[in-house]
Amino acid sequence: MSQPTPPSQPTEGNPYAAQQPVAGNPYAGQQQPAGGGNPFAGQQQPTGGNPFAGGQQPGFAPAPPAPRQGNFALGIVAAVVAALVTAGIYGAIIGGTGYEIGYAAVGVGFLIGLAAGKVGGSNPVLPVLSAVLSLGAVYVGQLIGVAMIGADESGISATTLLTDHFDLVTAAWKESADFMTYLFFGIGAFAAFSGAKKAAL
Repeated sequence: MSQPTPPSQPTEGNPYAAQQPVAGNPYAGQQQPAGGGNPFAGQQQPTGGNPFAGGQQPGFAPAPPAPRQGNFALGIVAAVVAALVTAGIYGAIIGGTGYEIGYAAVGVGFLIGLAAGKVGGSNPVLPVLSAVLSLGAVYVGQLIGVAMIGADESGISATTLLTDHFDLVTAAWKESADFMTYLFFGIGAFAAFSGAKKAAL
C-alpha cells in the first residue's frame, strides 16, 4: 500500500516557500555572508598585525642624525690652506693698522676650524689640529705685520725682511709682545676648535 503523497503547497503567498530544507542543509536558500563564512569580510584588517600601522608610533622620538662623514686627509689640507691664507690676511691687517686686533684673531681661528670641519667631517683629531694650526697662523700673521711695519720704517720690503733678516723680525716681535699678544693666541685656538666642532655637525 503506497503512502499518500502530501499535496504540494502553492508558493504564491507562502512566506516559507524559499526556506524549505534542501538535501539536509538547513541553511540552503539563505544568503551567506560574503567572504566564505568570514563575518569580518569586507572590513579593513590591521596591516601585518600591527595596530599602529600607518600611524605614528607612540613614545618613540625620531633618531638623531648621524654625524657628517668627511675626508680626513682633505680636511687637513683644507685647514693648512686656510691657515696660510688667514695668516697673510691677519698680517696685512696688523701692518696696515699698526695694531693687533682681537676680532681678526678670532676670524683666523674660526675660518681654519670651519674649513677643517666642513671638509674633514667629525673626526675628533681635526678640532685639535685646527687649534694648533691657528696658533701658527696667528704667529705668522703677527710676524708679517711686524715686517710690514718695519718695511715702512726702514724702506726695505717686507719680503726681504722676512727672508734675509728673519732674526731681526722675530727680535722685534719679542720686544713688542705683551699680554694681549698671547691672549690672541688663545682666542684664535679656541675659535678654531669650536669652529671645527660646529662645522662637522
